[in-house]
Amino acid sequence: ALTLVGDFGGGTSDFSVIRFVREDGRLRSHALGNAGIAIAGDTFDYRIIDNVVSPRLGKGGNYKSFDKILTMPNGYFSNFARWNQLAMMKASGELKELKELARVAIDPAPLEKFIELVDNDLGFALYKAVSAVKVALSAQERAEFNFAEAGVDIRESISRAEFESWIAPDIARVAATVDEALASAGIGPAEIDKVFLTGGSSFIPAVKRIFSDRFEPARIETGHQFESIARGLALIGQSEQLGDWAVASA
Repeated sequence: ALTLVGDFGGGTSDFSVIRFVREDGRLRSHALGNAGIAIAGDTFDYRIIDNVVSPRLGKGGNYKSFDKILTMPNGYFSNFARWNQLAMMKASGELKELKELARVAIDPAPLEKFIELVDNDLGFALYKAVSAVKVALSAQERAEFNFAEAGVDIRESISRAEFESWIAPDIARVAATVDEALASAGIGPAEIDKVFLTGGSSFIPAVKRIFSDRFEPARIETGHQFESIARGLALIGQSEQLGDWAVASA
């Protein structure tokens, strides 16, 4: 079979075109092409944070510097791209800077919530709430975002249409990367026998459409999205001929 594998991780989406053949009575795999991009689950999470959470923590607000009214620097809010970066704000001095900004902010309340979030190491809890609403939006047209920890209370109803509009540029880049993988193999979509998708983001309807727009539904398969890589490695590890699974370039 000629197979396109799409692996959607937390930080990257990777695509490989692999031909499986029988040689001397054994199944072998030949890599024909591949491509990847640093857009995946974490990026989609960040779009929710940037549109729902950050504006309630001071993004877009103003502060006074001497006789000027200035907009809050976006750099602090870019730390939400990775939840662990929020904890690092304590050591980097950014938390101290935020506290100084709160003293001169036109409306200090949102920044004070941001400070509370960092002070109490709530980054991971926040991302769990974001992930939960993202998962819900894969199954329903609207979901409720709820985050209430240590005085930080953010609630909003989010529609799937809104979420898809936020991630649309990312989806376009992922789609272009799929086409790049096919082009690197010199293969057209009609030649692919099977498409196998794995990873949590493969549940997202907008991600699914990348493939349904290019391939017949009968050729697209998923399964064990959160464990298929480890499951496959375990099965390969049981083989007496491990060399059969060392991907050879065509």
